Amino acid sequence: MAEVTQAIDQRLSEENMRVFRIQDTPGSDEDSKQFRTLARDTRPAWVVVDGYKFGERYERDLKNAGLRVLVVDDNGRTGAYAADVVLNQNLHARESLYSVRETYTRLLLGPRYALLRREFTSAMAERTIPTAGTKVLVSMGGSDPENVTLRVLAAIELVEIKLEITVVVGGSNPHFDSVAASAAKSRHHVQVRRNVGNMHELMSWAELAISAAGSVCWEYCAVGPPALLVTVAENQIANARALMTARAAAVLGGGASFAVAEMAQVVTRLMTSAGDRRALSEVARKLVDGRGTKRVLAVLAATAS
Repeated sequence: MAEVTQAIDQRLSEENMRVFRIQDTPGSDEDSKQFRTLARDTRPAWVVVDGYKFGERYERDLKNAGLRVLVVDDNGRTGAYAADVVLNQNLHARESLYSVRETYTRLLLGPRYALLRREFTSAMAERTIPTAGTKVLVSMGGSDPENVTLRVLAAIELVEIKLEITVVVGGSNPHFDSVAASAAKSRHHVQVRRNVGNMHELMSWAELAISAAGSVCWEYCAVGPPALLVTVAENQIANARALMTARAAAVLGGGASFAVAEMAQVVTRLMTSAGDRRALSEVARKLVDGRGTKRVLAVLAATAS
C-alpha cells in the first residue's frame, strides 16, 4: 500500500495480514516496479488492484510479469483494460463500460458480486419495520472532508419527531469535535461514536440509515435498513442514481450541498411511513444475497486451475 489510514491499518492487523509499504506515487512506474518485485518474492496466486490511479499500463506491467490480475473498478475510468478479471459490483455496471479490453478479460458486473465483510453476511436476517420509526444511523464515510455529517445533523434538527440517532465518525475524519458539539446541543438523543467495529450491529438496529453513497451501500442492502443516500463524491453519482431508479434507496439531490430543509422533509416522511421504509428495505435486500465474495473466489479458483 502507498496510502493508508490508521483505521485500515488496524483492521488489516486484526485480520493477520502483512502490509508492505510502497514509497512512490500510486500508479507510477516506480510503484509498478516495486510491486512487481514484491510479487516475485511472495509468488501470489493473484494480485488485486483497487484505486483510481492504476491505468492500463500498470495492468500490462503486471501481466507481462506473469501475474494473474484482478482490477476492482467503479465507472470504467481507465478506458482500456488488460487485467484477467474486472470486478465492478455496482448496480449501474454494464459491459459497455469495458468495450476496450483484451479478449481474455472476464467481467464480473453488478451486486451479484458484492464483496461483503463476513460480519455483514452474518447480520443478514428478516427485519421488522415498526409503524413509527425513531432510530437513525448517520455515517458519511471514513474521512468526510467537507463535514457533511454536520449538515445532516442540522437537517435532522428540523425534524419534529423525537429521534434516537447514532452518528458514526470514521477513523480518518478530522471533524469529530464539531460533530460532537452539535450532537450535545440537539433536541434529539444523539450518540456520536468513532471508528466503530460493530457497524453491522448498528445497521441492524437502525430504522433509517443516512449515508454517503459509496461501496457501503452493499452492506446496507444486505442488512436491510432503509437508506437515504447523499453523493459526497463524483464517483458515487451513477450508483446512487441506479439505486434510486431501482427504488432500493432514497437519494437526495445536491450532493454534499444538499438542501437541509429537503432532507428534513424526506426523513420525516420516511420515519412516519412504514410502507415507504418497508418498500426500500425489501428491494435493497433482493439486490445483495451475501454470496458475492464466494462467487468472485470461485472465478479466481477456476481461472487459476
